Amino acid sequence: MDSKREDKSEPMKDDISIGLIGFGTVGCGVLKLLQEKKDLLEKRVGSRLVLRKVADLNITTPRIVTPDPQCLTTDALAVIADPNIDIVVELMGGYEPAHSFLLKAIAAKKHVVTANKALIATHGNDLFRAAEENGVDIGFEASVGGTIPIIKTLKESLVANHIESIFGIMNGTSNFILTKMTDDGESFDVVLKEAQRLGFAEADPTFDVEGIDASHKLAILVSLAYGKNVKLEDIYVEGITGITEQDIAFAKDLGYRIKLLGIAVDRGDAVEARVHPTMIPFRHLLANVNANFNAFHVVGSASGSIFLYGQGAGMMPTASAVMSDIVDIARNIRKGISSRVPARSIHEADMTDIKLRPFDEVRSNYYFRFSAVDRPGVLSKISGILGERNISISTVIQKGRTKEGAVPVVMTTYKARERDVREALQAIDQLDVVLGKTVLIRVEDDQL
Repeated sequence: MDSKREDKSEPMKDDISIGLIGFGTVGCGVLKLLQEKKDLLEKRVGSRLVLRKVADLNITTPRIVTPDPQCLTTDALAVIADPNIDIVVELMGGYEPAHSFLLKAIAAKKHVVTANKALIATHGNDLFRAAEENGVDIGFEASVGGTIPIIKTLKESLVANHIESIFGIMNGTSNFILTKMTDDGESFDVVLKEAQRLGFAEADPTFDVEGIDASHKLAILVSLAYGKNVKLEDIYVEGITGITEQDIAFAKDLGYRIKLLGIAVDRGDAVEARVHPTMIPFRHLLANVNANFNAFHVVGSASGSIFLYGQGAGMMPTASAVMSDIVDIARNIRKGISSRVPARSIHEADMTDIKLRPFDEVRSNYYFRFSAVDRPGVLSKISGILGERNISISTVIQKGRTKEGAVPVVMTTYKARERDVREALQAIDQLDVVLGKTVLIRVEDDQL
């Protein structure tokens, strides 16, 4: 038998046409890959991938890549209405009109791809339902982790696993800032300005440094990991703006580095989902993920520990993830199928709302830094209040007096409940021997 004989039962499509909405940094990266890897992509798909239309409000400014001028339009609806376009790729960002454009494309029976994490985290439920009802695919690999295939890992590779936990460095901007503060001893404000100068941080960095971007990504991963609908507002979020050089120095003394982590842990009766600065031991792989890199540590019931690491943003890393979705969908088109893998690994009809543990009930280890008056009995007063609320002290560090006459006192604790910790610190901060508000940073250390 001739091994090269073509399967006549396979629906053939010489060209698979792509419409692009949003021609910014990532859009340029997608076109660059389509142009430079044209032959490779055709071999891997079995059909030519052709960019048919590109929509953007600005189509006159020169880019690093040049599409056919006849493809350019300022009308995104023209992309959706084109009957010859098979896949609509949304790379404009934001909630609206991106949300409406995707719903219109899905209603027009177009397959869709997006890198829009905020949109998927906020409106994913209705987008996924609409895609399933209309028999089209929706790809969103680039929405979390840039080039890191964390979504495909959860959807496909770990399909036979119950996900026990996910710990992730999900925001490159915050990781760059914390890395520079740790390595160079600079303040948050100084490093933020450097990050903005280098292009790692936006002019308005709020979404990054306040943990909002990471919470969007965590919401998507929790939904995938547990096959449940997730409300973004139910995830606890705390950013890095309160981290100081002093706390980073104490963390080093204790054997920790501070990272902004997205954390999901299945506790049996409910799932914890939280984003906040976290001290992790030097020995942990995540502690050694630096600069603007992202990483994910996933523990599956059958797989055990898995560690994924790479560029979480940028033109080409993100475009690489977008192209993986395009190719997956193009292969389905060639076979005349769709939804071979459900968007969230289980069918939308089986999706129910997740039960997230209230943050007040979460148990963790803690780092406290008190600014105390240098006089006898201060430690006993503080430790007494902690003990009344079942908070056990693991480590105490007391440094020399500051210029203001206060003494920095650092404590780490064994596991304690968040509600008890907050109540204890409220009482401690009212002591006349404690100056200012106590600094709290959560610690993840399995040896405590």
